[in-house]
Amino acid sequence: MTATISFSPTLEDRLSSSSSASSSLRLSLAPVGVTPALLDGAWWPRSRDLMAELPTLTAVLDPLWGRITRVTVNPTHWPVVPRKVPVAGHVVNVGWFLPEQDPHELLLLSYHMGRWNLLVIPPSTDPVSAAWLMAAASDPLGRSTASRLMERAASLRTVTETDRAVEAVWDSEGGHEARDAAAPAEVA
Repeated sequence: MTATISFSPTLEDRLSSSSSASSSLRLSLAPVGVTPALLDGAWWPRSRDLMAELPTLTAVLDPLWGRITRVTVNPTHWPVVPRKVPVAGHVVNVGWFLPEQDPHELLLLSYHMGRWNLLVIPPSTDPVSAAWLMAAASDPLGRSTASRLMERAASLRTVTETDRAVEAVWDSEGGHEARDAAAPAEVA
């Protein structure tokens, strides 16, 4: 699986003509023309403010997917869900579904083109976990839901933190010093 946080060349070309705010968008999309997976990519907003975040996202996606007309979220992680968000010459209607929609997913609808599901990475996520999540969510062969990917990222983070703790104990007990002392002396 290969995916990166940086934009594909076609997306970069389109962004170069967009505003500078769009270039800071943290977005990863599945390759165009592949069999659809459960997720079409991942979005890593900088805040939980839909009024501030959605205009930048839709400004980038409108040229790619057609005009985004509706967005739905699960309000679990969004403190305020506005009914309408003004976006570059049009209005995006925003709705929410509590039990029916994955709390880590954003659903985007285009009047003429269809629908897309994006994993929403929490703004406070560390860059290493976010990079893993973006790659996993934009994998065209991916079969995980947004919540399953978030659970997997949390378990990977726990394993990494445990490994660091074990290494810290090893170091504090002289693990590296003992190994270095036992190493054969270098011959000059």
